[in-house]
Amino acid sequence: MAAAMKPWSWIPSLYFAQGLPNAIVVTLSLVLYKRMGLSNAEITLYTGWLYLPWVIKPLWSPVVEMFGTKRWWIIVTQLLGGACLAGVALSLPGHDAVRYSLAFLWLIAFSSATHDIAADGFYMMALDERRQAFFVGWRNTFFRLAVLAGQGGIVVLAGLLEKHYAATRSTSVVSSAWLVVFILLAVVYFLLAAYHAFVLPRPPRDKPATRAGLAGYLAPFRVFFSTTGILPALAFLLFFRFAEAQLVKIASPFLLDDASLGGLGMSTVDYGLAYGSVGLVALVVGGVTGGMLLARRGLRRCIWWMALALNIPNLVYVYLSLAIPSSTWQISSCVAVEQFGYGFGFTAYTVFMIHFSDGPLGAARYAICTGFMALGMMLPGMFSGWLQELIGYPLFFLWIICSAIPSFLVVRLAIPLIRPPLPLHTA
Repeated sequence: MAAAMKPWSWIPSLYFAQGLPNAIVVTLSLVLYKRMGLSNAEITLYTGWLYLPWVIKPLWSPVVEMFGTKRWWIIVTQLLGGACLAGVALSLPGHDAVRYSLAFLWLIAFSSATHDIAADGFYMMALDERRQAFFVGWRNTFFRLAVLAGQGGIVVLAGLLEKHYAATRSTSVVSSAWLVVFILLAVVYFLLAAYHAFVLPRPPRDKPATRAGLAGYLAPFRVFFSTTGILPALAFLLFFRFAEAQLVKIASPFLLDDASLGGLGMSTVDYGLAYGSVGLVALVVGGVTGGMLLARRGLRRCIWWMALALNIPNLVYVYLSLAIPSSTWQISSCVAVEQFGYGFGFTAYTVFMIHFSDGPLGAARYAICTGFMALGMMLPGMFSGWLQELIGYPLFFLWIICSAIPSFLVVRLAIPLIRPPLPLHTA
C-alpha cells in the first residue's frame, strides 16, 4: 500500500511546480500588462515571444539527458525560477518596468522549459507505463491547478492589494500590488524546491545518458524525425489546439476590458474569482475524468470525444460577447464549461505525446514534442490580439469556433499512429 501511494507524495507538487511558472509567463503576465495599460495587440505580441524558450527547448534537451540527473535539474531550475520571480518583483517599480519585467519573465520561461524536460523525463523513469497512464489525468490536473492559481487566487490577491494601495492613495497602485504578489510567488517556488529536495525518489534509471559529443547531441533528433508517421504527428502537435492557442490570449483581456470596448468589465478580484472558484472545480473534474477514461478505454476510442470537448465549449465566449452579462456567477458558469472541456480534452494530447515518445531517449523526444506543442501555441497566439482589435470580440470568438476545423482534421491523421491496443488499464 505504501509503495502504491508513493507517487502521490511528489506528482501533485512536481506538476504544480511545473505549471506555476507557465501560469505566470503565459497567463498572469496578460493580466499584469493589461493592468499596466498595454493594448491587446501589444500584450499578445510581447507575451507571445515568451513561448520561445518552450519552442526551442529541444535544442538543449540532449544536454539535460547527458549531464546530471533529472532530479538534480528539477531542483536547480526551481531555485533559479524563484530567483527570477524575485527579479520581476524588483523591476516593477522602475521606469522601464515593462522591458525589465519581460526580460525576467523570459528567464523564468527558459528555466521552466528546462524544468519541463527534466520533470517529464523523471515521470517516465519513476513510473511504469500503467501508472503513467493512470496519473496522466492527475498530473494535468495539478498543472492546470497551478495555471488556475495564476488566473484565480493570485489575481484575486493582486486585486485586493490594488484596492488596499488605492485606499492609501499610493501613487503606484499597480506596481506596488504586483511587487508583493511576485515576492510571495518567489517564496512559494523556493519552498517547492526545498520540498522536492527531500521527497523526490531516486529511480535507478535516472542517470546521465552514455552518449557524448555531436552524435549524442543529434541522436534524439535523428530518432524523433525518423519515427514512422512523423508528418501526421507533427500536424497533430501543431494544430490540435489551434483554436485554444488564440482563445487563451484573448479570454483574459475580454473579461477585463470595459463594456465600451466590448469586454465584460470585470474587476481584477471578480476575474480571479471566476477562474478560481467554479472554473477550478470544473477543471479538476474534467482532467481527472479524462485521465480515468483513457486508462479504461484507451486513446483510440476516446480521441474524437476529447477533440469535441476541447473545442465545442468555446461557444460560451460567443454567447458572452453577444449577451454581455453582468452577473459574476453567470460568467463563472460559462468559464467552468470551457475549463471542464479543456481539462477533459487535453489529456488526449498528453497521452499522444507520451506514446509517440516511447522508447530510447524518451525524455529528449518528449521535449521535442512539447517544443512543437509550444510552437503551435506561440504563432497563433501572437496574431490573436491584432485580429481581435481588427474585427472585435464577437467576430473573433466566431473565428475561434471555425478554428476548431484543423483540430478535427489532424485527429483523423493521428488515429493510425495510435498503437492498438494501448496498455492503459489500471490494475
